[in-house]
Amino acid sequence: MWFIYIYIHTGVFVFVGHLSLHRHRQKVGKEGQVLHRSKRGWVWNQFFVIEEYTGPDPVLVGRLHSDVDSGDGNIKYILSGEGAGTIFVIDDKTGNIHATKTLDREEQAQYTLTAQAVARDTNKPLEPPSEFIVKVQDINDNPPEFPHGPYYARVPEMSNVGTSVLQVTATDADDPTYGNSARLVYSILEGQPYFSVEPQTGIIRTALPNMDREARQEYDVVIQAKDMGGHMGGLSGTTEVKITLTDVNDNPPKFPQSVYSMSVSEDKVAGEEVGRLKAKDPDLGDNGLVNYRLIDGDGINMFELTTDSETREAVIKLKKMVDFETKRSYTLKVEGSNPHIDPQFLAWGPYKDEATIKISVEDADEPPVFIAPSYTFEVEENAPPGTQVGRVHAKDTDVANNPVRYMIPRYTDVEQFFSINAEDGMITTTKPLDRETQPWHNISVSATEIGIRKSQTRTNRWKFPR
Repeated sequence: MWFIYIYIHTGVFVFVGHLSLHRHRQKVGKEGQVLHRSKRGWVWNQFFVIEEYTGPDPVLVGRLHSDVDSGDGNIKYILSGEGAGTIFVIDDKTGNIHATKTLDREEQAQYTLTAQAVARDTNKPLEPPSEFIVKVQDINDNPPEFPHGPYYARVPEMSNVGTSVLQVTATDADDPTYGNSARLVYSILEGQPYFSVEPQTGIIRTALPNMDREARQEYDVVIQAKDMGGHMGGLSGTTEVKITLTDVNDNPPKFPQSVYSMSVSEDKVAGEEVGRLKAKDPDLGDNGLVNYRLIDGDGINMFELTTDSETREAVIKLKKMVDFETKRSYTLKVEGSNPHIDPQFLAWGPYKDEATIKISVEDADEPPVFIAPSYTFEVEENAPPGTQVGRVHAKDTDVANNPVRYMIPRYTDVEQFFSINAEDGMITTTKPLDRETQPWHNISVSATEIGIRKSQTRTNRWKFPR
């Protein structure tokens, strides 16, 4: 019969289980038949040895002993297998097994050994060899680690409290099946009160409502994982999580001014730019796009609106030429609106704004204008020099109404048959005219504002009566 010895070290059983040797027995069966049970070897559970033991003496793992061992030294115990003779040694007389080196469960969690009892003088086996396992019992010697950290995560601004952001996962090399050495609990060290973490899962969630990207976009969060179920004395590890708030359309466009003043000169042509304005929207991308349109005003037929594709400004341009003497000011009303609206924030609207544009028309110094586009006069042939032929008239249409002076460009009257009064536009002959030689005279007259070099020219024709 075999005996089992259980040793206790530092409050932990280092040998657990039983060892039994079943000797050959006879059993009488039916009808007096003798049944023979085959001899069985050692049946083992597991030995245990604590890892990282640093005591002065080898650790006693367990003891083998047989009832045939009378203590006279005739039986020798032999150990073979993984670590036999180096890590594990056996006292061949007593059967005591010791671990001679510090063991690390994370390097090797168990060892398979073979035990045998033989006669010391002949080495003849007294029992068949039998395998058993020595398990290295875990201690909490490994802190949690985050193998995938640091982490980067994104969550929409204005998310509801409890919105999942990211799950972080720590690992612990200690034995998860033994004690609490690998039972982890997560907590947040930095990042409150904006975020929280679920202690058991490591899921990070939003903890404050209405977090606004336009106020703050990035947050640095530090998560801790602690073993021993989070209790005092447990080991811990940390990781950093950078969380970025992504944009949603939660801001309507807004014109910086309610009224804009612009001006345009009456000498500008259709298509020329009058001015620009822009509604501000702090949202990003499509959320910050603004479309513009003219919605009202007495100048809606005189001006048009386009959008600069690069600057996203509303550009006011002339649609028709304006006239200072006819109308000196116009009013436009422009609307800026978001084309992309998030239904979730529809109630925060309206996502548009309006502004008024007041455009003043500036007077331009225009050339004098003749009353008629052309003049036709008649004069008798052979009329004496100084005969009045007719009068042309031009006026300054500007507000200044400057005086006008007249002249005949000599290239239109090379022989200088006519002269003109510079002040009143009266044309007279300078020499007799001959109808048979030249029945028509075509000349031009120019009118110029005094002090301003702007002129207008008209062609005048004279014919002689029959």
